[in-house]
Amino acid sequence: MKKLLATLLLCATLLTIFTGCQKRSATENSADNELSGTYSVTLWVSEVDGVAAMTKKQIEAFQTAHPDIQIKASIEGVAEADAANKILTDVASAPDIYCFAQDQLARLVQAAALAMPGQQAQQFIRENNDAASVEAASVAGQIYAYPLTADNGYYMYYDTSIISNPDDLDAIIADCEAHGKKLRFGLEDAWFMASFFFATGCRSQWDMNAQGQFTGVQDNFNSPEGLIAMQAMQKLSQSKAYDANNNIFTDAAVVITGIWNANAAQAHFGKNLGATDLPSFTVDGKSYHLGSFTGNKLMGIKPQSDPKKAAVLALLTQYLTGETCQLERYGQFQWGPSNLSAQKSPEVARNVSLSALAKQKEYAVLQGQIHGSWWDIAKVLGAQAKAAKNTQDLQKALTDYEATITGLLPHGN
Repeated sequence: MKKLLATLLLCATLLTIFTGCQKRSATENSADNELSGTYSVTLWVSEVDGVAAMTKKQIEAFQTAHPDIQIKASIEGVAEADAANKILTDVASAPDIYCFAQDQLARLVQAAALAMPGQQAQQFIRENNDAASVEAASVAGQIYAYPLTADNGYYMYYDTSIISNPDDLDAIIADCEAHGKKLRFGLEDAWFMASFFFATGCRSQWDMNAQGQFTGVQDNFNSPEGLIAMQAMQKLSQSKAYDANNNIFTDAAVVITGIWNANAAQAHFGKNLGATDLPSFTVDGKSYHLGSFTGNKLMGIKPQSDPKKAAVLALLTQYLTGETCQLERYGQFQWGPSNLSAQKSPEVARNVSLSALAKQKEYAVLQGQIHGSWWDIAKVLGAQAKAAKNTQDLQKALTDYEATITGLLPHGN
């Protein structure tokens, strides 16, 4: 028992030391001496080409700042969207540090797959990242991970020589049709399709118990407001300008997508590139501003049995998610920073894509914990809106949708 208490005390002391500001101090130098040694560290980072190589260089910079600590890093590229599913199959074999999409946070917490940052680390996270990023890294007000990006959302790229009024969807459709150009919007993907429902005030919010089971859902897609969303999707999807593939720009005057397509947008639109928040649509004389999902990418640490290694991992993760590294990733990959200082840097502030995303966030819904089957169930609504011949068809699609998601819950409740 005494040995356990001593270990816990050491861990707490080391984590406290390594979760303050990033400036070097005599205390930190002394703590580095306490942690001197070589540590084998496994990491999962984005599968995007070049991210692993950049992370390797960032770890080398970390070691330069902490010469007593040597990191033998094994870095693998794994898509953030796939991280949780891989980790939850065997937490023990998970990497020491891994990146993941924020909607996976609750499941990882429930599986005890994340080491909670120390109190000073949590204070550092709150003070140095935007509020939405802090919320994305938290469960019930408790921070469990380190914000890595704040750019997981979508907005509108458009041709300024064709689109006369980027705020009005009806006008955009008319301009695209008149010029024989495509309006690309992923209505067959639930992540994008939900934009129309969010516009009218609809939500799909899922309840989860401590065992990670979904126990309830507050979903009002099948409602008068949901029918308005379906009518608006019907109008767009039945236009000759509409195309569901929003990952290509061929023949497009408008593409609804995210910063991952920023380079493609620049190459396609050139000097006529415009980027802004999503437009509004009108049904029965009332205007509705399109909503969107928004989210973050996070970096987490697997719980460790060695308190010294746990302290080193905490220090390393804080560095990898800090201002310097976020700006480096922005410079090479245009990843939007969550760090407040990085967001204010001139190069980030000038980015037209991130400015458009920031405008859209006013209408965005933070992506929470959603039943995995919901995505396949909800995406059908886009195709059904396109195929509908009348209002009755639209209403039937919503009624069937509600019955299907209700059937996902225990006892159909």
